[in-house]
Amino acid sequence: MNQSNSTAKQSHSADAIQTYLVSLISEQLGVAPDYVDIREPFDSYGLDSAQAMIIVSKVERLLGFELSPLLLLHYPTIEALAQRLAEESEVSESEIFEI
Repeated sequence: MNQSNSTAKQSHSADAIQTYLVSLISEQLGVAPDYVDIREPFDSYGLDSAQAMIIVSKVERLLGFELSPLLLLHYPTIEALAQRLAEESEVSESEIFEI
């Protein structure tokens, strides 16, 4: 079975993921994206658990794989999380091509 490029998972750069996370957080908080600092801890934004779950769900759809809530503890800033997710995205993409 051939897999076309349109159905293959894409890897995403840390910068692209950062931009997406900033957009999602600013949307949830009702603030301008400029207000969101990628080096500030997530908990400094006062997101409630429902808002956090919405963000996680949207990022999962973007990346095409499930995220552990523990990632937010281990990578507590947008910058750190985006870097880790970009690495995971690359691994996920390479695993598909090994099949």
